[in-house]
Amino acid sequence: MNQPEFTVHTFRSCGTENVAQPELLTRLSQYKGLIFDMDGTLLDTMPAHVESWKQAAEHFGFPFTAQWLHSMGGMPSIKVVGEINRRFGLSLNPHEVSQFKQDAFRLLDNQYQRITLTCDILEQAYGEKKLAVGTGSQRDNALSLLENTGLLAKLDSVITASDVENHKPHPDTFLTACHQIQLKPNECVVFEDTVLGKQAAHAAGMDCFLVTEHGLVFYPLTDETL
Repeated sequence: MNQPEFTVHTFRSCGTENVAQPELLTRLSQYKGLIFDMDGTLLDTMPAHVESWKQAAEHFGFPFTAQWLHSMGGMPSIKVVGEINRRFGLSLNPHEVSQFKQDAFRLLDNQYQRITLTCDILEQAYGEKKLAVGTGSQRDNALSLLENTGLLAKLDSVITASDVENHKPHPDTFLTACHQIQLKPNECVVFEDTVLGKQAAHAAGMDCFLVTEHGLVFYPLTDETL
């Protein structure tokens, strides 16, 4: 596994998290486009996802742990159901379970907030760089969340699970976003919060910043990741 080149730590000022480290600004200056994952990267939606999956587990009677769900971060719900079937030897209907989970998530409206660290980066780059979102969420959900949090109008492209056949860790989501904003992969950098997402970014030929509890960790594309 490749090692991070450096970690960008956040610092607090007036109760909010800010990013102003010289190494981050220098690093970002070499890219023409920024591509962000949504859940867990721009928006703290994981509590709502955990609750909606918990409701689905209770309704359909399958085992559920939040820790395992976190490891599936970035994977569309219909494929998560496939993983549940494989892991527990079940034969759940992926479409039925996925639809139930999505409906439960929608009923948890407004149970999420913007992640200041990455949203500040997006806001500061608005008007200067191409901006896109590449998410494993379904299109209707993604557009609604981005609209409600004031981010949608700032984006040049939004690529969702509805728009590609092969999802993370495959590169399709980020390559499609790159194509939509008319840039080459090496002209873009990805912001992600999961290992699957980082793998997808590297598979697409892009550097990646991983959002962690300590700040941003930079994982450049190297020969080892190709």
